[in-house]
Amino acid sequence: MKVAIASDHGGIHIRAEIIALMQEMGIEYEDFGCECSNSVDYPDYAIPVAEKVASGEFDRGILICGTGIGMSISANKVRGIRCALVHDVFSAKATREHNDSNILAMGERVIGPGLAREIAKTWLTTDFEGGRHLNRITKITDYEKK
Repeated sequence: MKVAIASDHGGIHIRAEIIALMQEMGIEYEDFGCECSNSVDYPDYAIPVAEKVASGEFDRGILICGTGIGMSISANKVRGIRCALVHDVFSAKATREHNDSNILAMGERVIGPGLAREIAKTWLTTDFEGGRHLNRITKITDYEKK
């Protein structure tokens, strides 16, 4: 698995935690920034990661900002992206099993580093169930083709 990860200024600490987690898990990743604590625009980081995932260059993406909301909205504008904003472990598992989410968004001002690591680990290790859920994902991808 190859993961693209990025944050804006509001997510740099959690991003560092998730990068450490992926290193521990032996997951290949590329860090798309940001490298500052000054205010930056989240679409400048979310959209490039989403485009890399949508193109197939990366299997999945992880985006972090203050709330995760701006990142998830931005990423979901890219055709082929199913970005889920998650702040609990149950939803992390469900969005992989049922929605085949390909980008995870989290908010650093909403959750702490320990929970963020647990959410990311669950999301990274959970497979899509397919079955009845595949029909629903197909409806989304068919709509995107219009």
